[in-house]
Amino acid sequence: MALQESGEMYLETIYVLSQKSTEVRAIDIGEYMGYSKPSVSRALGLLKEEGLIKKDKEGFIRLSEAGNILAKRIYERHTVLTKMFTLLGVDEETAAEDACRVEHYISDTTFEAIKNHMKKYSAE
Repeated sequence: MALQESGEMYLETIYVLSQKSTEVRAIDIGEYMGYSKPSVSRALGLLKEEGLIKKDKEGFIRLSEAGNILAKRIYERHTVLTKMFTLLGVDEETAAEDACRVEHYISDTTFEAIKNHMKKYSAE
């Protein structure tokens, strides 16, 4: 399944919000991302069709098993890349913004190489 960048952003947002609260609603997602209700509703519908999220009868949104795996992968990329950029001397805000862009396009091979390098770097 090839998920668009925007879909990945929604999954990452749901993951981050679910770490803070077990009750994630569409309005929370919209506020966090700065998106309108219709945009959020459409995106959530697509993610639900893909089997990446579930919505319960109270309207709370949860990641499916597949959605959780993908969201964790995206979030890991974000955190590792942000850390790398800050170690290079980039300010935290810019590092996070740049990591957000790069995380969607970097290959698995390159990301694994960065992770391995970061492990060596932090071990020294």
